Amino acid sequence: MNIKVVRGNPTPEELAAALAVVRARAAAAAATPSGAEVTRDAWSDPSRIAAHRVPRPGPTSWTRTYWPS
Repeated sequence: MNIKVVRGNPTPEELAAALAVVRARAAAAAATPSGAEVTRDAWSDPSRIAAHRVPRPGPTSWTRTYWPS
């Protein structure tokens, strides 16, 4: 694995922190079985919001677009 800094001038500590994150993610990806299915938490599933009706137009309708009532 080759990593190249293309912009900026990171300090050795910043570079070490970035490499630690990259290596940890690579190790986690390698530990996951290849056929494993990733499950989503219910709160982060976009279909939860889309399943509800669209809010009626009005001056405060923007407050109801994200949090379903």
